[in-house]
Amino acid sequence: MTGVMIWRDGVVRALRATWDGATELAVEIQGPPSGSAPDDAPDGVLPPGATVRALAYPGLVGEPRVGDRVTLSAAALARGLGTGGYAMVVALPDRLPADPPAGPGHLVKGRYTPLQTMVLGVDEQESAHHHLLEDADDLAGLPVVVADLHSAVPAVVAGIRSAAPALRVAYVMTDGGALPAWFSRTLAGLREAGWLWGSVTVGQAFGGDLEAVSLHSGLLAARLVLGADVAVVAQGPGNLGTGTRWGFSGTVCGDAVNAVATLGGAPVASLRVSGADPRERHLGISHHSMTAYGRVALAPADVVVPHFDAGTDLERGLPAGLGARVREQARTLGAPTGIHRLVEVSTEGLAAALADSPVRLSTMGRGLEQDPAAFLAAGVAGMHAARLAEGAAEPPA
Repeated sequence: MTGVMIWRDGVVRALRATWDGATELAVEIQGPPSGSAPDDAPDGVLPPGATVRALAYPGLVGEPRVGDRVTLSAAALARGLGTGGYAMVVALPDRLPADPPAGPGHLVKGRYTPLQTMVLGVDEQESAHHHLLEDADDLAGLPVVVADLHSAVPAVVAGIRSAAPALRVAYVMTDGGALPAWFSRTLAGLREAGWLWGSVTVGQAFGGDLEAVSLHSGLLAARLVLGADVAVVAQGPGNLGTGTRWGFSGTVCGDAVNAVATLGGAPVASLRVSGADPRERHLGISHHSMTAYGRVALAPADVVVPHFDAGTDLERGLPAGLGARVREQARTLGAPTGIHRLVEVSTEGLAAALADSPVRLSTMGRGLEQDPAAFLAAGVAGMHAARLAEGAAEPPA
């Protein structure tokens, strides 16, 4: 099947927000690239003269300037898909960056795409850390929180910090969503605030503090190279879903549970919970969590079930009966029908920790006030992982 690419030429009219690894631009569309017949473009899709938001990764394409001509990939923007509303800068054709200096590293990420990039893998032979990872096989009980959405990450970290603020937290980013870690303002903001100790990008993902070939080696790098006390595993922003049971990129969080268990870590399953999603299959515990932990995960994990505390306005605003619904849904994941350990954790004190987040909390377009259950459920998973790291975890329910 032929892939769909919509190309556009444009001119940078303004530089907007910047964060670690990314620059947002205002680009005026000039037309299809040279050699394309105007009739090739769908009527009304990104016409000449339109101004669009575009995103450049300077590490790949160089530093854009006002007045630069840019080549854009705009299919996802034209289709209204979840790229954050961006056209993506493929090249600054009149001012290509110079070749980088010779150096170590032969891992290719985004392999065999036009923007494949070569990085130094923490686990490869040229790495200074190769000797640490060459025969490494043990996480030594490292608590690892697994979540299916990138939006859960800041809430998980808030929960960790609310229980044990001195713990070193590493984020391991899988390749189910965005491949460049630079796309994530969340990651940049957490790093800037000192809430994250470091990050590892695994698989085809790239742009973390460390690069690793696989989730397994990335987890070991978080433990042995970064010295993390707790790790959080989730895909990058921009998950892919099809409204089917299996067609969801976050389903692989069940595989992450297996990886953590295989390496002797302590897997902690963060439930995707909502009290505001209009889709029945996502109310209470999302069917994606039930599939990932109930069918994909083959090793037992601590499934953290929130016990909503009624002490704050945030919790008092939850729909009536949500807590009972979540507990009933989670029951099938534990004995005797499931393999996991259900751990009920109170949300007491978590509302304040979430409100202190240095980055905006948003999931599926809903913020903390619109869907507090989503962030409270992720936060208690972080609290439980922190207590595991300190040897003070609550017993299973």
